[in-house]
Amino acid sequence: MNNQKNVLFITLDQMRADCLKGALEGHVDLPNMRALMRDAVAFQNHYTVTAPCGPARTSLLTGQYSMNHRSVRNGTPMRHDTPNIATEMRKAGYLPMLFGYTDTSGDPRIHHPKDPAVQSYEMPMAGFHEMVEMRMEMSHPWRGHLVRKGYQFDGYESIYKPVSEDGGPGRLCDPAFFRAEDSDTAFLTDRFLETMPGYETESWFAHLTYIRPHWPPIAPEPYNRMYDPDTLPLPTRVGSAEEAAALHPFMGPAQKKDLPSKPNLGFPGYEVNHKSTQEARAVYLGLLTEVDHHIGRVIKYLKSSGQYETTLVIVTSDHGEMLGDHFAWGKQSVFDKAYHIPLIVRVPGLEHRAGALVDAPTESIDLVPTVLEWVGQEVPNSVDGSSLSPLLEGETPEIWRKYTFSEYDFYDVETPSPWHNALGFGATESCLSILRDGRYSLVEFGCDLPTILFDHESRGEFENVAEDADYAGEVLRLTRAMLRHRMAHMDQTLAMDQITNKGPIRELRHKPD
Repeated sequence: MNNQKNVLFITLDQMRADCLKGALEGHVDLPNMRALMRDAVAFQNHYTVTAPCGPARTSLLTGQYSMNHRSVRNGTPMRHDTPNIATEMRKAGYLPMLFGYTDTSGDPRIHHPKDPAVQSYEMPMAGFHEMVEMRMEMSHPWRGHLVRKGYQFDGYESIYKPVSEDGGPGRLCDPAFFRAEDSDTAFLTDRFLETMPGYETESWFAHLTYIRPHWPPIAPEPYNRMYDPDTLPLPTRVGSAEEAAALHPFMGPAQKKDLPSKPNLGFPGYEVNHKSTQEARAVYLGLLTEVDHHIGRVIKYLKSSGQYETTLVIVTSDHGEMLGDHFAWGKQSVFDKAYHIPLIVRVPGLEHRAGALVDAPTESIDLVPTVLEWVGQEVPNSVDGSSLSPLLEGETPEIWRKYTFSEYDFYDVETPSPWHNALGFGATESCLSILRDGRYSLVEFGCDLPTILFDHESRGEFENVAEDADYAGEVLRLTRAMLRHRMAHMDQTLAMDQITNKGPIRELRHKPD
């Protein structure tokens, strides 16, 4: 009997949930993820608890809300002694292999200022064994691969310049200068598939993290023009950016935070209009289809090597993407598309649950306890999430969350944020919390900004009804629920320990069955 218990934890960057089920479902070809859904359990009401990339991945891999880990921006240090999935899997005897990145900022208290660990926010999280360095802004092995293949480029930023077919400046939907077989997505998958056969005789844990479909919207052929911009749904929004900004003082600065032209390394500036918006959406979907193709290669390897029936497979994203909805881009927002993410989990031995859909509210912090429980490792008291095991088995516990909860800090230490420039709020007050109960979404701010309440059975995210007297009771109910949620989930790293005259004792927050 094979006693192996492998874990394959796949994370995409910036994938919206509605690409698998929802508004964009019928407009993007994702055969491999959809095939996995038919063979697994998919979670329909799954949300990241924070954004952007660094904070989202810190929460994903520590199981903590950002109010507890406080690595709240790309570049905000993560405390060096915070337990995470890698440190705990080591206790279970696993080598936590990292193929890709965790976007972790090192703790400057334990590193010299010249140490590379504190020269970039894209460093690997403590406990991970970096198998291949593959990052958004500093992927040296991929760069070397391109050089060996004969590609010529001036610097890393030029890798993401599109190639015009008529010799003029590159435009949206023009292809990348590298072939699809040499893309960042292909390179990372190739390295994974070259490495894993050496681990087939032992239990393994691999965190495979794809950069795509994260910006820049540059794709190799054929993915650059796989989808016709003219046939795609338009963004969900009102008639003008000015009208969208009038919804709330937060919205105007949010429109300026992540324009598609801003995060493109080396991409020439362009005007954000109807044409460019639809083209950016089309390339985004093309990049997503490219990732799906390579996920298919990974699943095929598991099956052909006989490891599919011994491997817990997880496919998710760190956060979502606005894609022009409400005239916003990126993920630094209050709207659902920035936080609603896919989650597919296949557990060996639960074949009778193949194709099941779970509607119970779940959060990105639930994956750490799920994985640790599956391999038989104690879950640290610092973990705020709850194991998904009952839901995977088709049971909803009597005590399960009724809400999803997310946070976002919108101050920037290095460069003043659009909100700071427009509204003047400082670091400690520039934060917000979102509570969702299915019908309503409540947004509360740490600064002096009005409350937001969306009623999804009315006009949803197109109308803030917080000041409507008819909703006063709901605002009070949800505000109390948010306060209680925060109180119940304050950091428990040491709060359930007690020093006694017989030595330290500890009550377990996550009690084994």
